[in-house]
Amino acid sequence: MPSLKLVGLAGSYSRPSKSRTLVEEVSTLASARYGFRRRIYDLHDAGPSLGQAQRYEDLDPNARQLIDDIVAADVLVIGSPTYKGSYPGLFKHLVDLIEPLALRGKPIVVTATGGGDRHALMVEHQLRPLFGFFMAHTLPTAIYASDRDFSESGIAVEPLRRRIAQAVDELAVFFPMSVQPVAAAE
Repeated sequence: MPSLKLVGLAGSYSRPSKSRTLVEEVSTLASARYGFRRRIYDLHDAGPSLGQAQRYEDLDPNARQLIDDIVAADVLVIGSPTYKGSYPGLFKHLVDLIEPLALRGKPIVVTATGGGDRHALMVEHQLRPLFGFFMAHTLPTAIYASDRDFSESGIAVEPLRRRIAQAVDELAVFFPMSVQPVAAAE
Protein backbone atom coordinates (compact mmCIF):
# COMPACT_ATOMS: atom_id res chain seq x y z
CA MET A 1 0.00 0.00 0.00
CA PRO A 2 1.53 3.36 -1.02
CA SER A 3 2.17 5.80 1.80
CA LEU A 4 -0.01 8.84 2.18
CA LYS A 5 1.36 12.26 1.31
CA LEU A 6 1.31 15.36 3.51
CA VAL A 7 2.16 18.72 1.98
CA GLY A 8 2.90 21.73 4.13
CA LEU A 9 2.70 25.24 2.76
CA ALA A 10 3.98 28.26 4.62
CA GLY A 11 2.56 31.42 3.07
CA SER A 12 5.73 33.37 3.73
CA TYR A 13 8.44 34.38 1.33
CA SER A 14 10.96 34.87 4.14
CA ARG A 15 13.48 32.26 5.24
CA PRO A 16 13.61 31.43 8.04
CA SER A 17 10.05 32.21 9.09
CA LYS A 18 7.90 31.47 12.09
CA SER A 19 5.12 30.35 9.74
CA ARG A 20 7.37 27.70 8.22
CA THR A 21 8.60 26.63 11.66
CA LEU A 22 4.99 26.10 12.75
CA VAL A 23 4.07 24.21 9.55
CA GLU A 24 7.15 22.01 9.95
CA GLU A 25 6.32 21.25 13.59
CA VAL A 26 2.74 20.20 12.76
CA SER A 27 3.90 18.23 9.71
CA THR A 28 6.62 16.40 11.61
CA LEU A 29 4.24 15.30 14.35
CA ALA A 30 1.52 14.28 11.86
CA SER A 31 4.01 12.35 9.72
CA ALA A 32 5.35 10.47 12.73
CA ARG A 33 1.85 9.67 13.96
CA TYR A 34 0.30 8.57 10.64
CA GLY A 35 3.28 7.53 8.53
CA PHE A 36 2.86 10.32 5.95
CA ARG A 37 5.54 11.12 3.43
CA ARG A 38 5.90 14.87 3.69
CA ARG A 39 7.01 17.82 1.63
CA ILE A 40 7.19 21.36 2.94
CA TYR A 41 7.06 24.47 0.76
CA ASP A 42 7.01 28.19 1.25
CA LEU A 43 6.36 30.96 -1.27
CA HIS A 44 10.07 31.20 -2.04
CA ASP A 45 9.81 27.70 -3.58
CA ALA A 46 7.26 28.95 -6.11
CA GLY A 47 9.88 31.23 -7.63
CA PRO A 48 9.48 34.48 -9.53
CA SER A 49 6.84 33.26 -11.98
CA LEU A 50 4.20 33.21 -9.24
CA GLY A 51 3.84 36.98 -9.08
CA GLN A 52 3.54 37.27 -12.86
CA ALA A 53 1.16 34.37 -13.48
CA GLN A 54 -2.45 35.03 -14.32
CA ARG A 55 -3.21 31.31 -14.81
CA TYR A 56 -1.67 28.00 -13.80
CA GLU A 57 -0.25 27.67 -17.33
CA ASP A 58 1.79 30.86 -16.84
CA LEU A 59 3.78 29.31 -13.98
CA ASP A 60 7.28 27.92 -14.39
CA PRO A 61 7.85 24.18 -13.70
CA ASN A 62 8.80 24.73 -10.01
CA ALA A 63 5.64 26.68 -9.24
CA ARG A 64 3.48 24.18 -11.15
CA GLN A 65 5.06 21.32 -9.17
CA LEU A 66 4.23 23.10 -5.92
CA ILE A 67 0.57 23.45 -6.91
CA ASP A 68 0.46 19.88 -8.27
CA ASP A 69 1.82 18.58 -4.96
CA ILE A 70 -0.78 20.57 -3.01
CA VAL A 71 -3.58 19.13 -5.15
CA ALA A 72 -2.21 15.56 -4.97
CA ALA A 73 -1.66 15.60 -1.21
CA ASP A 74 -3.77 13.44 1.07
CA VAL A 75 -3.56 16.08 3.81
CA LEU A 76 -2.40 19.69 3.91
CA VAL A 77 -0.85 21.79 6.65
CA ILE A 78 -1.30 25.43 5.71
CA GLY A 79 0.39 28.25 7.56
CA SER A 80 0.40 31.95 6.99
CA PRO A 81 1.95 34.99 8.53
CA THR A 82 -0.57 37.65 9.48
CA TYR A 83 -0.32 41.04 7.79
CA LYS A 84 -2.87 43.66 8.77
CA GLY A 85 -5.33 41.02 9.96
CA SER A 86 -5.10 38.68 6.97
CA TYR A 87 -2.82 36.48 4.87
CA PRO A 88 -0.31 38.02 2.44
CA GLY A 89 -1.42 38.77 -1.10
CA LEU A 90 1.14 36.49 -2.76
CA PHE A 91 -0.11 33.55 -0.68
CA LYS A 92 -3.69 34.30 -1.79
CA HIS A 93 -2.50 34.60 -5.38
CA LEU A 94 -0.99 31.10 -5.22
CA VAL A 95 -4.24 29.72 -3.80
CA ASP A 96 -6.19 31.53 -6.55
CA LEU A 97 -4.31 29.48 -9.14
CA ILE A 98 -5.74 26.21 -7.72
CA GLU A 99 -8.88 24.90 -9.42
CA PRO A 100 -11.95 25.37 -7.17
CA LEU A 101 -12.78 21.65 -6.86
CA ALA A 102 -9.17 20.46 -6.55
CA LEU A 103 -9.19 20.51 -2.73
CA ARG A 104 -12.69 19.17 -2.22
CA GLY A 105 -12.85 16.89 0.81
CA LYS A 106 -9.15 17.27 1.62
CA PRO A 107 -8.32 17.55 5.35
CA ILE A 108 -6.41 20.74 6.14
CA VAL A 109 -4.74 21.87 9.34
CA VAL A 110 -4.80 25.69 9.29
CA THR A 111 -2.14 27.65 11.15
CA ALA A 112 -1.07 31.26 11.36
CA THR A 113 1.57 33.36 13.05
CA GLY A 114 1.55 36.99 14.07
CA GLY A 115 3.22 39.54 16.24
CA GLY A 116 0.66 39.39 19.01
CA ASP A 117 -2.68 38.09 20.18
CA ARG A 118 -4.81 40.65 18.36
CA HIS A 119 -4.39 38.58 15.17
CA ALA A 120 -5.44 35.26 16.74
CA LEU A 121 -8.77 35.08 14.92
CA MET A 122 -7.11 35.28 11.51
CA VAL A 123 -7.31 31.49 11.26
CA GLU A 124 -11.08 31.62 11.81
CA HIS A 125 -11.95 34.74 9.84
CA GLN A 126 -9.55 34.40 6.91
CA LEU A 127 -8.04 30.92 6.44
CA ARG A 128 -11.06 28.78 7.35
CA PRO A 129 -13.42 30.61 4.93
CA LEU A 130 -10.76 30.59 2.20
CA PHE A 131 -10.50 26.80 2.27
CA GLY A 132 -14.23 26.46 2.88
CA PHE A 133 -14.67 27.93 -0.60
CA PHE A 134 -12.72 24.93 -1.91
CA MET A 135 -15.00 22.57 0.07
CA ALA A 136 -11.98 21.28 1.98
CA HIS A 137 -12.27 19.91 5.52
CA THR A 138 -10.47 22.36 7.76
CA LEU A 139 -9.90 20.58 11.05
CA PRO A 140 -11.79 21.90 14.09
CA THR A 141 -8.60 22.93 15.88
CA ALA A 142 -6.84 25.80 14.19
CA ILE A 143 -3.44 26.90 15.45
CA TYR A 144 -2.29 30.46 16.01
CA ALA A 145 1.11 31.38 17.43
CA SER A 146 2.48 34.80 18.32
CA ASP A 147 6.10 35.90 18.42
CA ARG A 148 6.41 35.06 22.12
CA ASP A 149 5.58 31.39 21.37
CA PHE A 150 8.91 30.94 19.56
CA SER A 151 12.55 30.87 20.56
CA GLU A 152 15.67 30.64 18.41
CA SER A 153 15.30 26.85 18.44
CA GLY A 154 11.61 26.69 17.48
CA ILE A 155 8.41 26.36 19.49
CA ALA A 156 8.99 27.59 23.02
CA VAL A 157 5.74 27.07 24.93
CA GLU A 158 3.88 23.97 26.04
CA PRO A 159 0.33 25.28 25.38
CA LEU A 160 1.21 25.64 21.68
CA ARG A 161 2.65 22.11 21.61
CA ARG A 162 -0.58 20.79 23.14
CA ARG A 163 -2.69 22.63 20.56
CA ILE A 164 -0.55 21.16 17.75
CA ALA A 165 -1.02 17.67 19.22
CA GLN A 166 -4.77 18.24 19.47
CA ALA A 167 -5.01 19.21 15.78
CA VAL A 168 -2.87 16.24 14.74
CA ASP A 169 -5.12 13.92 16.80
CA GLU A 170 -8.10 15.15 14.75
CA LEU A 171 -6.57 13.69 11.58
CA ALA A 172 -7.35 10.18 12.93
CA VAL A 173 -10.92 10.55 11.64
CA PHE A 174 -9.56 10.71 8.10
CA PHE A 175 -6.73 8.17 8.48
CA PRO A 176 -7.79 5.61 11.12
CA MET A 177 -5.79 2.75 9.57
CA SER A 178 -2.61 4.84 9.47
CA VAL A 179 -2.33 5.72 13.13
CA GLN A 180 1.09 4.78 14.51
CA PRO A 181 1.30 3.82 18.17
CA VAL A 182 2.23 6.74 20.38
CA ALA A 183 5.22 6.06 22.61
CA ALA A 184 4.29 5.91 26.28
CA ALA A 185 5.58 8.75 28.40
CA GLU A 186 8.29 7.76 30.86
